[in-house]
Amino acid sequence: MLRHVFGHPDFRGLQAQVIGEVLAGRSAMAVLPTGGGKSMCYQIPSIVRPGLGLVVSPLIALMADQVEGLKQSGVAAERLDSNTDMDQRQEIWRRIDAGELDLLYLSPEGLAQPAMLNRLSRTPLALIAIDEAHCVSQWGHDFRPEYRMLGRLADIFPDVPRLAVTATADARTREDIRTELRLEGAAEFVDSFARPELALTAERKRGAGHGRVEELVLARPGRSGVVYAGSREGTDKLAERLKAAGVPALAYHAGLDKTLRADRLEQFLEADEAVMVATIAFGMGVDKPDVRFVIHADPPASIEAYWQEIGRAGRDGQPAEGITLYGSADMAWAFRRIEGREVGDEVRTVQMRKVRQLYNMLDGVACRAAAVRRYFGEEGVARCGVCDNCVSPPKAIDATVSAQKALAAVHRLGGRFGRGRLVDHLLGKTKDAGPQETGLSTWGIGAEYSAAGWRDLIDQLLFEGLLREDPNDGRPLIGLGDADGVKGVYRGERQVSVRQPPEATGDAGRGGGRQRRRGREPMEPLIGDDQVLFEALRGWRRDEAHEQHVPPYVIFHDATLAAIAKARPQSRPELAAISGVGEGKLERYGRAVLDVIQNADLYG
Repeated sequence: MLRHVFGHPDFRGLQAQVIGEVLAGRSAMAVLPTGGGKSMCYQIPSIVRPGLGLVVSPLIALMADQVEGLKQSGVAAERLDSNTDMDQRQEIWRRIDAGELDLLYLSPEGLAQPAMLNRLSRTPLALIAIDEAHCVSQWGHDFRPEYRMLGRLADIFPDVPRLAVTATADARTREDIRTELRLEGAAEFVDSFARPELALTAERKRGAGHGRVEELVLARPGRSGVVYAGSREGTDKLAERLKAAGVPALAYHAGLDKTLRADRLEQFLEADEAVMVATIAFGMGVDKPDVRFVIHADPPASIEAYWQEIGRAGRDGQPAEGITLYGSADMAWAFRRIEGREVGDEVRTVQMRKVRQLYNMLDGVACRAAAVRRYFGEEGVARCGVCDNCVSPPKAIDATVSAQKALAAVHRLGGRFGRGRLVDHLLGKTKDAGPQETGLSTWGIGAEYSAAGWRDLIDQLLFEGLLREDPNDGRPLIGLGDADGVKGVYRGERQVSVRQPPEATGDAGRGGGRQRRRGREPMEPLIGDDQVLFEALRGWRRDEAHEQHVPPYVIFHDATLAAIAKARPQSRPELAAISGVGEGKLERYGRAVLDVIQNADLYG
């Protein structure tokens, strides 16, 4: 089935084991990395097993993308959502009743309707797949209350195997998934979270960081990318700035008209070069394989969210980058959001801890990929060799004495000022300082650092919880944080270290190292006539996708087109031997692809 329908010669990772478990009629949970082929784990059993494969998915965009991809491969798949009109619904149910449909995609809200459950209870089911299963957990990064009702499926469909799949779940989240979805006795498959094709970078930002984002994007011309911003206003401003700089940028957030969002998503998916500037409302349903970079202008909410959002780059296994800009103000904002949520104390404590873990990773000196993989419970993890901390290891400088000065200054100033005034106090440069301030023992004792150095140290103390920032209606004030920690620093029992940035390399636009290890073999560079044919095939694919109003990658991935360009097949059997060309696509596109090759040979 893998070869004939999807055109792939081999399974990847744990796919075969998960599929085998479901084909045997047993429920399971699978945690596979982004781009690791989770959907294949329920698509193939849905085709092979008798009955209808039911897939529960949280977003219409995600469902639409998968259904269109399946149709391109000749698989009978449909979705029922708020965009499905009555005539379409009747036709879909007719096909289900006739046994003509292999897969049906539903949202959890759609599945929860009594009429839907009643009708499905009379329908033979091959399996029930719960995609993005982390949404069921209050410990996860994308909790959705409507997912909680999915545990009832164990009682409603007791003889149907259920498969929960996700890309990001730590041990506690996995336990919650098993409990809430009634999968306590089911097999659990957890693959490595390694994404060796991703080069990770993080850097402290100055101000809003929009200027730095512009530099980073301009240094990556001709590539598709995603830039995440933390607010709708920030998204619009950043997109306009990039467009003014000549970047084909699009803004995407929930405040835009639904039709406009759909149009911009289609533009992004069809383009070979485009930058989507978006809030986290964008991304979960996007399977664009050739995204070459993801930049966080504002950091995500947790390491789970970070890994999922960064993981939208390089889904084709080719080199890609994940770059995050962060600052202590972002961390303070994250804490304020958590404080404002109506959740229990235990949940709030866990969410606070997850924020600290994220910023410890971003501001740390250890290998970033290894830190993420350890967070998810992997053991025996080696350094990735490609993140910024591996390529240019930062030096850690003992700043305990300076930290004592900063903490003492905050104490003596009574937590009544912001960081700018605190830095000026330490440098003895406060304008119009009265005798009460200049008489303090901490006045002007910070000559060892510049103003920028003191701001970095204050950030470090905020990251470590030794200082705290009171929002004060938009004019933040700096106060002392964890009392025991502060005492430990005063007594010299706790060391404070700060990062010394690596020497400039002359490659200021880059966000990561040049040397890369990769999970899958990278595409070999095409040269001469092969490159000409590759571009001709991409042009044909672009026109075909535009005519069908589908993303180009659901027709053929770049890797498949590159393999075709190198092999130059002259017959249908030769074309069928190329990875990614299944029987459905061979029947649908074989003649057209062979015509492109013949025309290139004639006129090339």
